[in-house]
Amino acid sequence: MLRCQQLRPWSLRTSPSVRSTLHGNRLYASTTTTATKKAPIDFSSVEAKWKAKWAESPPFKGLETKDKPNYYVLSMFPYPSGMLHMGHVRVYTISDTLQRFRRMSGYNVLHPMGWDAFGLPAENAAIERGIHPAEWTVKNIGIMKEQMAMLSLDFDWSKEVTTCDPSYYKWTQYIFLEFFKAGLAYQKEAVVNWDPVDKTVLANEQVDHEGKSWRSGALVERKKLKQWFFKVTDFSEALLKDIDLLENWPERVKQMQRHWIGKSKGAEFEFPLATPTDNVSSLKVFTSRPDTIFGVQYLVVAPEHPLVNKGSLPQEHAKSVLDFVKGLEKKQNMEEAEESKKGVFTGLYVNHPLTKENIPIYVAPYVLAEYGTGAVMGVPAHDKRDWEFCHANNVVDEIKFVVEPSIKEVDKKLDYSEPFTAQGILTDLSGPYKGMKSKDAMKAVMRDASKIGFGHGATQYRLKDWLLSRQRYWGAPIPIVHCPECNVVPVPQEQLPVPLPLDVSLTGKGGSPLARAEEWVNCKCPKCNGPAKRETDTMDTFVDSSWYFMRYTDAQNTSLPFDPEKASARLPVDIYIGGVEHAILHLLYSRFFSKFLLKQGAYHAEPNTKPGNGEPFNILLTQGMVHGQTFKDPVTQRFLKPEEVDTTDPKNPKLVANGETPLISFEKMSKSKYNGVDPQTVVEQHGIDPVRLHILYKAPPSEVLEWEDTSIVGMQRWLAKVLKLAETVGNTTAKTTSIPALDKMSNEERDMYRETHITIKQVTEAMSTTYSLNTAISDLIKLSNYIHTSSVQASSPVYQHAVRSLVTMMAPVTPTLGEESWETISRNDEKKSSVFTQSWPTFEEKALEKDTIDCVIQVNGKTRLNITVPVGTTSDAATIEKLARDTPQGQKWLGDKPIRRAIVAKSGQLVNFVI
Repeated sequence: MLRCQQLRPWSLRTSPSVRSTLHGNRLYASTTTTATKKAPIDFSSVEAKWKAKWAESPPFKGLETKDKPNYYVLSMFPYPSGMLHMGHVRVYTISDTLQRFRRMSGYNVLHPMGWDAFGLPAENAAIERGIHPAEWTVKNIGIMKEQMAMLSLDFDWSKEVTTCDPSYYKWTQYIFLEFFKAGLAYQKEAVVNWDPVDKTVLANEQVDHEGKSWRSGALVERKKLKQWFFKVTDFSEALLKDIDLLENWPERVKQMQRHWIGKSKGAEFEFPLATPTDNVSSLKVFTSRPDTIFGVQYLVVAPEHPLVNKGSLPQEHAKSVLDFVKGLEKKQNMEEAEESKKGVFTGLYVNHPLTKENIPIYVAPYVLAEYGTGAVMGVPAHDKRDWEFCHANNVVDEIKFVVEPSIKEVDKKLDYSEPFTAQGILTDLSGPYKGMKSKDAMKAVMRDASKIGFGHGATQYRLKDWLLSRQRYWGAPIPIVHCPECNVVPVPQEQLPVPLPLDVSLTGKGGSPLARAEEWVNCKCPKCNGPAKRETDTMDTFVDSSWYFMRYTDAQNTSLPFDPEKASARLPVDIYIGGVEHAILHLLYSRFFSKFLLKQGAYHAEPNTKPGNGEPFNILLTQGMVHGQTFKDPVTQRFLKPEEVDTTDPKNPKLVANGETPLISFEKMSKSKYNGVDPQTVVEQHGIDPVRLHILYKAPPSEVLEWEDTSIVGMQRWLAKVLKLAETVGNTTAKTTSIPALDKMSNEERDMYRETHITIKQVTEAMSTTYSLNTAISDLIKLSNYIHTSSVQASSPVYQHAVRSLVTMMAPVTPTLGEESWETISRNDEKKSSVFTQSWPTFEEKALEKDTIDCVIQVNGKTRLNITVPVGTTSDAATIEKLARDTPQGQKWLGDKPIRRAIVAKSGQLVNFVI
């Protein structure tokens, strides 16, 4: 049995040469621009100190209790490529910050991590480097776990899952069989990319822009294979309707999901063939515009339609049609055909029951066999694509406009040079429906079509069933046996997992590697005990990632994928953090799995839990990409390598070759642009806490972050300032006493107390509601500046409360400096404790109230001065008048002149004196 963990990993500390061998020649942008300056704090020493202490005594250990509410923070698990990039640093810093905040706020937090470890890259690496995919994967996981530890990320590693481990994919196979038993996993023929030289199936990413195999260079063909599908379309309506429950998802993600599901209401019409064939007597088509039924001038079927075969086609047309379809087997020809709208006439006709006309049938690649009925009606006058197809193939001489605009200009002829795609009024060509509005005509046409058996109302979805078969090795085997006597037989649960065989030759040639593993393929039928063969397809990696968040709730369970009670107590995920590139398929399939497993009783929904109806993720936070600083030659536009640019003066970079100024932009990080940034190098140069601060402060989480590290020094200085404030508290000999009542505080103390509680309120909202972590850091910086410039003494309980609150709120973002600062503050405390065992500070509403407000004074409608007035006098015009007259500016504009009228506005913030 193959078990990822059984393979001996490399030493986790790999030399640069080993990392180069693993990952190719990675060219990073320079991460330092000037000679390294001494940091204000020895960050590496502080980090080493606290990592050692955490290892000995984890700060969050033993804090879970049954009386606390649960909170599930999850970042999307990575593919173990062996190298973290800055996008990883950003997403994991966000999740780690939020989970630390929630723990300090009194929650039992689940914050797990795992590995999306199956997939094509490991298989390709095995072929190119002669290393087993499992060994490659385990080595990369080891390296990435060390990199994560470097970032001070606090994951619950007891919940770790690795999708290529049999202890995980056993349950992936179990869930597949649950779908199979429910009739939601089935086989049918589907088109694949076929390499005729290597005789193997290719993923889309293995086919280049010319339609050729990336390995053999052969022209890729389209070939039909029997493959496995999940019937996700059975959940179309639930998946669409419940998007409305996702109140805490970005609107653009919800729109992408709605579009992908693509619900259309309309009608289905059945056109009888003028000359029925042995296997087809009529063609069904769906339309969202039944009001245009009299404008149907041709039908188009998919190349894979049952009608497209030698026996059904007229002899004089069969060769041209079949040659056309055969030519579509070349991938690049298919794409060209779809662009050009080329099709071919089949020689066959259908009868239009309403017009009694014979309508030609065409074949074209833009019609998909797996979408709808595999046939569409062509209405060139009222559909842009149909218009273009009709002209490209000379389908008819005269196009029939059966709908015209509701409002027409007098004495102006209608424009027939382009299709009219809007609703309107039906023309004389629409027979009994002429003069009707489109909306009314749709209902009338469907009613009459239904009476004669020609059509009926219908709903269609763009969503297609999920093709999960992959003709590859490195994936979860599909737990099915094919028996000559019993046909398709599921593997019994007690025989799971169906393990991947170890002794498989990976060459990238000759079809599925599993098909060549004869000892593995040949087995006994679980039903009749006769000779049988295993299914040699493996599952799409989206299957693994569609339920991993559920396994985290009970990762060590050996009897079930997860205990129903444990999963129900944790699900749904409270906040899910990841890239927007997963906004469609991963999220859609996870929703599908979650709804299915709820329906099967694998877990239950707790009362009043949002979103409800088996939705897996309550809050979705889609973080933006990290772009790198990119340099180009101003003449050739060539991307420049780091060593070709002199960045000694970061504000004025120069080309080393000629001293010219390069073109500067921020673009997606890639090897070809030489703008990648190595997280390990950045952390070693600047310290992990300054890097964490910097990556959260530079941009809101959902927006693109333009990475440059020249301003990290500002984060270092701020941390030094906070540590210095902590020292002022730690050095004071005054014992901490209770905070006095507001009316017992001095004016300066009241202002500091207010500023502290305003910051607590704002930072708490940023951490729990808006997720504007950049503004939270900005608020903390403002508070530290306020404390630093205040005249309040360090011995004051108000001062100490402010610094303690500052350090506590800073800790989730900067764990090591948070601990160091807290230790410094607590120097004189009898009982020492971690900052992470402190309760998150709460704000007092009364403390937020101001004693005074700023008041704008106008004289005869013109602004003349500003004064400060006590809150209690904001509606007292006479008091405000006295305060204004007592100022030099008030004397200038009011003098001893009598006030004819005083107008108080904006709750006393504006007063207009009329003199």
